[in-house]
Amino acid sequence: MKKQDCIKIRMATPEDANALLHIYAPYILKTGVTFEYEVPSEAAFRERIRGVLERYPYLVACRGERAVGYAYAKALGERAAFAHSVETAIYLSQEERGGGIGTMLYGELERILKRQNVTNLYAAVSYREREDETISHASPSFHLAMGYRKVAHFRQCGYKFGRWYDIVWYEKHIADHPEHPGDFISVHMLKKNTD
Repeated sequence: MKKQDCIKIRMATPEDANALLHIYAPYILKTGVTFEYEVPSEAAFRERIRGVLERYPYLVACRGERAVGYAYAKALGERAAFAHSVETAIYLSQEERGGGIGTMLYGELERILKRQNVTNLYAAVSYREREDETISHASPSFHLAMGYRKVAHFRQCGYKFGRWYDIVWYEKHIADHPEHPGDFISVHMLKKNTD
């Protein structure tokens, strides 16, 4: 049996904040993957989840009852013309990386986003030319393997752990760009339509 065969993916709830914060905290404290310096409170993280779920999917991967990774989408920009574009993010438990869970999470995220009439996905990935104990090239490689393409490279725009980090932006089109695209459908409306 493959490692990912035991994984179930479901929509997160604000009550998952503690478990997901345990996944996210090491990325803050030990890596340049996120530019946050301090671990947010559980209450603040719960509000982040709630905020995303107002319009977009926030998915959690579970092995049994234990959360082992999560992925979500959020608005790329506040203006109405951005309605068909989102920024994606994904985090996995340190011991679960490289086992196919990220592919499962992003695959399910894309499936839902297509139903929401989203066409463009963007991911901002921190980067350094030379890997070190705070950063690897795993995320850039993962996004390229998932069909994203590099579209921008901001150099030395983030400072953490006494070193500078770049941000590389990746883009993926998951649908055609018709002259008159369908209206964006919030994740809540999708759920109502399937109930």
